[in-house]
Amino acid sequence: MEDRILWNRVARTTEPLQGKVLEEPAEPDDDTMAELTRLVAKDTKLRDPTPAAASPRPAPARAHPTRAIDRPTHNKLARGRLMLEGRVDLHGLTQSEAHSLLLSFLNRAHADGMRHVLVITGKGASFGSDGVLRRALPRWLATPPFAGIVSGIDEASRRHGGGGAFYIRLKRSHRSGM
Repeated sequence: MEDRILWNRVARTTEPLQGKVLEEPAEPDDDTMAELTRLVAKDTKLRDPTPAAASPRPAPARAHPTRAIDRPTHNKLARGRLMLEGRVDLHGLTQSEAHSLLLSFLNRAHADGMRHVLVITGKGASFGSDGVLRRALPRWLATPPFAGIVSGIDEASRRHGGGGAFYIRLKRSHRSGM
């Protein structure tokens, strides 16, 4: 409904093609218009902060209870001196599909004794978003299904996907004998 109202407002600012007539849609009631105005104002504030109010975003990898990967390990992973033992790409998946795939992948990797894996979420830069999966991943890793196997997370280096990927450090597996 809101999309249609907004589209009609935009359509009124254009000129119809030669020989075509612009049909005037019925104006919605005042309650709908007030709500639309509130939503548009809220969205505008979120997308266009004033330079004085804009502050750098905190790294999502450090904004949750799971610890960040220590700097020396991160540097070794970034330079290829420490091998990534697995990778999973969550591009194009819904949140529920991505959550299931991630849980399955990390459980298998942990059972196989892997310690460092790469999870690719994508940057999610469409329509002004900062990425649903990118934001959700750190929250998921702090929940009980993941917390028992994940010991650290950090944003990947540019070489491995930068802001669209994360290094995940898994806890030592009891089966691996280490």
